[in-house]
Amino acid sequence: MIEVRPAGERGHADHGWLVSKHSFSFADYHDPAHMGIGPLRVINEDRVAPGMGFGTHGHRDMEIISYVLEGSLGHKDSLGNSSAIRPGAVQRMSAGTGVRHSEFNQQEAGETHFLQIWIEPDRRGIAPSYEERHFPPADKRGRLRLVASPDGRDGSVLMHQQATVHAGLFDGAERDSLAIEGGRRAYVHVARGSVSANGHRLAAGDGLKLVDEPEVILADGVGAEVLVFVLP
Repeated sequence: MIEVRPAGERGHADHGWLVSKHSFSFADYHDPAHMGIGPLRVINEDRVAPGMGFGTHGHRDMEIISYVLEGSLGHKDSLGNSSAIRPGAVQRMSAGTGVRHSEFNQQEAGETHFLQIWIEPDRRGIAPSYEERHFPPADKRGRLRLVASPDGRDGSVLMHQQATVHAGLFDGAERDSLAIEGGRRAYVHVARGSVSANGHRLAAGDGLKLVDEPEVILADGVGAEVLVFVLP
């Protein structure tokens, strides 16, 4: 089964300093038909105005991944971490028993454009932790590069769920495929550009849900940056 999630049908919130698109139900946006897929609970596409951001707030029992597309996202948390997350970086914060953090656009001019991703962990009450890795464009050019996994293999960030996250850049004749093991599902999210995924033409913000399919096939990209989630 393959289901397209059109970008224009996502939830939408405009707070002035923040414009956010919600692939799945989040905050004031609720759609029983789009509550997530497996443990993948949130994909928010956020655009944050210069000098603005999310003040200190708390989370528990959630794997939170930030994927920056443009700009610089300043991060601080109660674990003592302080960093600037820029394009190419993948940040993972395991909230576990509880963590407080803030995220701000550090730029004086220009928005910060990033994806905020929440994945439910496979166990509750773990110790909070933080990790960040940088994946240069060459690592993702024409292929799906593993960026998050349950064992941190191949230099990916480690998350506490039996799922994987892959990122790729596709133009022209570049193509790649990713096997989906039996009983697992996949979700494709196009961060920018356009690409063909399993024969479906997808544009920026579109998603594709795959259930009982043997593989994800990406081809014919036009400035495409794509995330693929393989989920239990």
